[in-house]
Amino acid sequence: MRRYIVSVLLIAVMPATAQWKTRQIRTRDVRQMLSELSDDRMQGRRPLTPGIELAADYIAGAFKAAGLQPLMPGGEFRQRFQTFQSTVREQSVSLNGQALPATDFMVFAGTERIEWVNQGAEVVRLGSTGNPLQEAVALIQGDRDLIVLADTAQRRALQRLRNARMQRMGAGRTVVIAFHTGQVETYLVKATATVNRNDYANVVGIIPGRTRPEEFVLFSAHYDHLGIGKPVGQDSIYNGANDDASGTTAVMALARLFARGARPERTLVFAAFTAEESGGYGSRYFSRQFDPGKVQAMFNIEMIGTESKWGRGSAYITGFEKTDFGNILQRNLEGTGFVFHPDPYPAQNLFYRSDNATLAALGVPAHTISTSKMDSEKHYHTVDDEISTLDIDNMTEIIRAIALSSISIVQGKDTPSRVK
Repeated sequence: MRRYIVSVLLIAVMPATAQWKTRQIRTRDVRQMLSELSDDRMQGRRPLTPGIELAADYIAGAFKAAGLQPLMPGGEFRQRFQTFQSTVREQSVSLNGQALPATDFMVFAGTERIEWVNQGAEVVRLGSTGNPLQEAVALIQGDRDLIVLADTAQRRALQRLRNARMQRMGAGRTVVIAFHTGQVETYLVKATATVNRNDYANVVGIIPGRTRPEEFVLFSAHYDHLGIGKPVGQDSIYNGANDDASGTTAVMALARLFARGARPERTLVFAAFTAEESGGYGSRYFSRQFDPGKVQAMFNIEMIGTESKWGRGSAYITGFEKTDFGNILQRNLEGTGFVFHPDPYPAQNLFYRSDNATLAALGVPAHTISTSKMDSEKHYHTVDDEISTLDIDNMTEIIRAIALSSISIVQGKDTPSRVK
């Protein structure tokens, strides 16, 4: 009974002046989109496979059919970018004329041949407090050629990097980590490496804003999953129906809804990210294409196919306490019976573990909406994450609730506070 009441109320409380009717988000359409994305033909949507290309084709086709425009004028719905992996074959490092033993440095090559003689790199020192491994990874993943000096006390923490075959973004940057306590007056770095480049693509479409085109509201989810793995019984395809075909379906349904009727006041951006499962590369690249000061809000949607710990007609928002984003959404849902709760799993740090993280770190009110019971989702990352395990009716209600709750932000009547 409650499911029926919530669904009716989500339709009934729509303002009479609103041009978007949430009843246009239909259960049968949600089921059809979810079925396509989690079908065996998609091969579990692992990046760099034919299966994820099929998924990208399907999402791009849905955006085009809805009437969205590509992010770049005259472009395509695929937002293409590269990452690269390198294997160093030969390497040597000298600081202040003194050759370092191989145990005292690591080279993360961005090009096939490196030769720095007192120029070509910036010398920086790793912080002595905080998490040295996390800081080092951030520098390695950055956009500068660096010689990073680390204290010998940090050697143990950084040893995990020595054999790491790290995928990296950027235009072929090289980072050298050297254990050295003094100042560096001169340096010599030589290395040769094999560099393999990987081609990825997000799928992005927009609805240009009518009166505030330079203000962006983002709706996003990741469309990749784990692909084909070790067979469990007769099944080896990790279909990822909940993780995160459910979120991607929501983005497509929202795109279709908002493309109907008059143009919104703010520009709406709908993004399906790749490579979330393998490092968040899709959302990181996407986020770099925007001035964070112009992004008014981000609705990232992750695993909404099962009911939350509170039951149907509810979901939670990560980082609820960091901005008034959640309060705005809940105010827009007054009278519907649907509730957005704060994240009930704060120890898992979900706010900085999903595709909202890059923009949230830059102050954008970027939050993830989910229903996933992080302590008891038995099909998470298994071959059993199939559409048959999901509650499509409840999922449809959640998508309708997201649409209704976002309208005051979409129309520029509300602007969430920034993440501090």
